[in-house]
Amino acid sequence: MKYQQLFLKEIRSKIPKSVSLIDEIATVLEISYDASHRRISEKSKFSIDETIQLADHFSISLDNLFSRKEKVIVEKTIEIETLKDMLLYFKSSAEQIALLTKNPNTILYYSAKDIPLFYFMEGTILSKFKAFVWLNLLNSNQKKVSFESFVIDESFTEYMAKLKKSYEDAAVNEIWNDTTINSSLQQILYFYEAGLLSINSANALCKDLKRIIHLIQEKCNTSQNKFSIYYNELILLNNNMLIETDEKLTMFVPYTLLGYFITDNEDSCKNVHGFFRQQIINSKPLGQSGIKEQNLFFNRAIRKIDYYIEKINSQVDLLF
Repeated sequence: MKYQQLFLKEIRSKIPKSVSLIDEIATVLEISYDASHRRISEKSKFSIDETIQLADHFSISLDNLFSRKEKVIVEKTIEIETLKDMLLYFKSSAEQIALLTKNPNTILYYSAKDIPLFYFMEGTILSKFKAFVWLNLLNSNQKKVSFESFVIDESFTEYMAKLKKSYEDAAVNEIWNDTTINSSLQQILYFYEAGLLSINSANALCKDLKRIIHLIQEKCNTSQNKFSIYYNELILLNNNMLIETDEKLTMFVPYTLLGYFITDNEDSCKNVHGFFRQQIINSKPLGQSGIKEQNLFFNRAIRKIDYYIEKINSQVDLLF
């Protein structure tokens, strides 16, 4: 079957039998009855713009409809080089994830190679530091100012709050291991040693990181919430995220520090969904474990933070 025939067949499946396909397409595309008839009879072809407009209107995945199984069409997040780009990134991400998590039955899976960015959306010193790190690492031409001199737009707070709320509204399954906190600690140490972060700020950031670890442990033991964290010792994690709704699965695959490819390709998302399930089976559910198992995991994280605090402060002691 030709592409246009497949597309028309899919549109027909989306509208009641009593509705005229010619009238429906004419209305959506704002074209005449005759122009719509020519497209349906295949005397003329849909333009790319018309195809996308119809696909959006009827919620048709062109990826699933036309792609061969070994090829996947993806969207991607906004490229970041400036603070303005980052603001647009968070705005777009907040809107997209809010749309996917508005259903109360939504389930979110996160393979936490790093601490999920949603924990840095609270307007704390770590929120500012992460924006500082992301901008420095994503833009090689970024002027090297100190963390203390770095100013973040107040508009970030609005979109950070939306992202945080969307995350908290969903049933969340996070998979962690003992290296999940490593990159945040290494970033604090790196920028301190580079002279771009003061000793007071470095200690405050480590203290805030401890707060996040304690918060997660507290969430583990809070009844009537939708949060689950799993400890996996077997595989390297990758920051993949999968959102499961009643209608579809949507996968977010990282390709840069903050950049994600996004797809709802049915076969690919089903495979990743199955892989997340398998990871969970092979992990320890910390919320259901005894206090000993929980403390072993979270105390290791706290000791690691204490090690970095000692390492940072010992460098100061050497100067005197």
